[in-house]
Amino acid sequence: MSFNTMQITVLKKLDRNQLFDGNPPIDSEEEPICPVFEEGQVFEVSAEGNIPEGFCTWAWNNIYLQAIHLMLNGDLPWIKEKGECVACCTDGLRPVLFHLKRI
Repeated sequence: MSFNTMQITVLKKLDRNQLFDGNPPIDSEEEPICPVFEEGQVFEVSAEGNIPEGFCTWAWNNIYLQAIHLMLNGDLPWIKEKGECVACCTDGLRPVLFHLKRI
C-alpha cells in the first residue's frame, strides 16, 4: 500500500470568548485560544503517515482519518478540489481548523 505525502496548514484558531460571546457554557482554566498552533503554520506528513513533529496529539487524532484517506488517494465527493479537505480539532472551547492537502 503506497501513501502520498501531505501538507497540513493551520487555517484558523477560534477564541472561545468569540464563539460564545464571552459566556462559554463551561469554564476552563486553559487559555481561550489554542497555544499549540499558529495560523499559517505548515506541517509536512511523510509517506509513513506519522504525526508531524510538534503537532498536537489531540488534533492529530481528530484529523487522522481524513489525512490517511487523502494520503491513500481517496477524495471527499462533496469537495471540489481533489486531494484536499478542511478538518478540525474537536476541542469545543478552542477549536483549530486545518487545510489538508495531498502532495
